[in-house]
Amino acid sequence: MLKKNYSKTGRFCRITFKVPADMNAEQAALCGEFNNWDRTTNPMKRLKDGGFSTTISVPSGQSYRFRYLLDDQRWENDWEADAYVPNEHGSDDSLVNV
Repeated sequence: MLKKNYSKTGRFCRITFKVPADMNAEQAALCGEFNNWDRTTNPMKRLKDGGFSTTISVPSGQSYRFRYLLDDQRWENDWEADAYVPNEHGSDDSLVNV
C-alpha cells in the first residue's frame, strides 16, 4: 500500500510503503531507484498486525521503480502500485508516480 503526502511547496513527497501481514515475512526491506536498490538503506519496521512499513521522502515530479525484498530472498511488488514496468530480470517492478 502507498500513501503520499506532498510538502507545502510540492517539491517533495513523503511516501509511506506498507507490506501486508499476509505476505508472511519475518523481515522486509524497501529497494528501488531512490536508494540504488540497496537492501540495507530502507529496512521496514514490523507493525502490530504483522505487516511492515517505512516512509521516505523523494523529489516530486518523477516516477520511481521499487520492490520489496522479503526475508533477504523473495522479491515482491506492491499490489497497489501506480503501475508495473518490466525489468531486466524477466519480471516486473512496481512504479510510484509522485
